[in-house]
Parts: sequence; structure tokens; C-alpha cells
Amino acid sequence: MKVIRIDRDSYGTILGTWAVCAILIFLVAHFIHPLWISIPVCGLLILFIAFITWFFRVPDRNTPNELDNRLVTSVADGKVVIVDKVTEKEFLRRECIQISVYMDFFDVHCNFWPVNGEVTYYKYHPGKYFLAFHPKSSELNEHASSCLKNEHGEVLFKQIAGTFARRIVCYSEPGKMEYRGEQCGVIKFGSRIDLFVPTDAEIKVKVGDKVKAVETVLAVLPE
Repeated sequence: MKVIRIDRDSYGTILGTWAVCAILIFLVAHFIHPLWISIPVCGLLILFIAFITWFFRVPDRNTPNELDNRLVTSVADGKVVIVDKVTEKEFLRRECIQISVYMDFFDVHCNFWPVNGEVTYYKYHPGKYFLAFHPKSSELNEHASSCLKNEHGEVLFKQIAGTFARRIVCYSEPGKMEYRGEQCGVIKFGSRIDLFVPTDAEIKVKVGDKVKAVETVLAVLPE
């Protein structure tokens, strides 16, 4: 039987949920005597506990061609909502292709390195909590920016908080080598990833595509 791995930075959230729900189940069972009310309510609380535990699962994924440094894979599960040429203003300060992936409440929210390379930049930005698909959320919402560099170019990505996402965890350490497909952090609840690749990269997705972290190739860097 396959054991489900749980994100290590989410243990506190899960245990807190269990504790609150356990107290509520006790109170419902103790004070609400009609079984036709207490049993469904307790059942819903148990289902909620199970959902929160499942929500923070870390899936096992197959990394395509691990030694190919040109491949850029998705940081997160979700739906592609933007593919556009933009000027990245924070760190790269040049024209790039932006690929944005929106995660809904039911997507896996663990994030994974998109490319093999050295971390050349990391910065956490406190901010607002607009809906993650809001055009300005990339700049105004709480987010964490990381850049990886290898011999084929630089890839920058932002973990962006949404209305319900109130904590971003990122493992970026400038100067450290990271490898595509390994976990780089987690965003708790609905949110978005903005990824920036060179303009001469070959884009493999379009708006509306459903993508899977690690397994879906978003772009191929130039030779």
C-alpha cells in the first residue's frame, strides 16, 4: 500500500485543524442530542479533517529527462491563465515570456523547482490578498520571487498568495544548486505561480491548458 506523503511545513496547520474539529465534534455530540442533526454535522467535520490532510499531500511525480537543463516544467498543478511577452521589472529587468498557472482550492499546492540551476535571487514581498487571478496580484499580493540560472538562461518564478492563501513557504537559498522536480515550497490554499522565461524559449503550453507540477513541460530554453 502506497503511503501518502504530507508536506512537512503543513503539520502545524493540519494538527490545528484536527484539534479544532475534535473540540467541535465533542461539543456537538455532547450538546446536540437529535441524532439526525449531530451525526451529519460530525460527519462533515470528519470529512473536513480528511480533506485538509489530503490537501497538503506531496505527490510522487516522474521528472521528464532529468539531465536536460533546457526543460522548464510547471512549478504547480493548475490551469494556464497567462502566456504573454512582458517586461519583468523585479530582477531580470528585460522582456520575457510570462506563463502563469492558477491553482484552485482542489489542486496540489506543493511547489517544485522548474529547472536545474543555481539560485541567483530570492526575495519575499509582503502585500495584499487580492484574488490570485487579478491582473495586479503579481505585483501587489504577498509573494516570494526566486531565480534559477544555468548555461541555457535564467528562469524566475513567483509564488503568489491569493485571497485565502495566507502563508508562502519557499526553500530558496541564493548560491545553492537545485534540481527540477524537487520540492521548493508550498502555498497554503488557492494561489498562483508566475514564471518568466527568455523570449527565445520554445513555449509548450497555451492559455486554458491544465498542467501538472514536475511532469508538464512549459517551455524549452534555447541552446
